[in-house]
Amino acid sequence: MLNFDDQAAGERRLMQLNELEGFRNQASENAKIYKENTKRWHDQNIARREFIEGQKVLLYNSRLKFFIGKLKSRWSGPFTILKVFPYSHVELMEDKTQRTFTVNGHRLKNYLGDLLDEKRVSYHFS
Repeated sequence: MLNFDDQAAGERRLMQLNELEGFRNQASENAKIYKENTKRWHDQNIARREFIEGQKVLLYNSRLKFFIGKLKSRWSGPFTILKVFPYSHVELMEDKTQRTFTVNGHRLKNYLGDLLDEKRVSYHFS
């Protein structure tokens, strides 16, 4: 007739479900491997930021608003590190006013201005 064998149709349907489950497992394994490789690559490219006392840093100002026609940097400073606490908790001192405050270390980056002035070379041609 039109393949009305319930037993054979049921077995075929179970085989299809098992095959579909196998595809899902393989896809999830591939996604897991991809995520691990991407994380490993990303972690290699992250710049390590270890701060020491007395170092100059710049502070990221996330509350700064951009106004039309005004260009302002989101990085302010330089500031001097007074104390480094565990879990990226840093106490800073503002050089101009000697004011101290505490910030999250993720909002800091190294200040390279002093190093650039030391490496700057001037040539005099006559």
